[in-house]
Amino acid sequence: MVWPATHQNAVGSKVTPVTATQIAGLNTLGISIVRIDYAPWGINPPHTHPRATEILTVLEGSLEVGFVTTNPENRHITKVLQKGDVFVFPVGLIHYQRNVGNRNVIAIAALSSQNPGVITIANAVFGSKPRIASDILVKAFQLDQHVINNIQSKF
Repeated sequence: MVWPATHQNAVGSKVTPVTATQIAGLNTLGISIVRIDYAPWGINPPHTHPRATEILTVLEGSLEVGFVTTNPENRHITKVLQKGDVFVFPVGLIHYQRNVGNRNVIAIAALSSQNPGVITIANAVFGSKPRIASDILVKAFQLDQHVINNIQSKF
């Protein structure tokens, strides 16, 4: 059996963008859209869009969504969405989604920029090139050097 693309990666999701790069007619309109497919229990890992607010609509399945407010509160806002539900992620805030079921989930997200950018937190912190010095990450995350080395080896 050939698994869908959502089953072929470590996080269990696939993001398919539609921006001015794919459809030239979107150029200068200040919008873009993505389709996100989630395998059972797959995630769209914590990330941020530095130039866009995101509005997400669940087309199929159940999806846990969440974001974290800014310092000093760092309040975690979360909700489980069902088919047809909509959720907004404010510009620049770290957010994520997780399939909370045993069926595939499909969602569509519209973004308020033709170039929203995306910074996936783990990739940026542990997979930067060149790497962030591990002693900085040891202090920042209060973890053992071996743990940091292990995490960095995955990116």
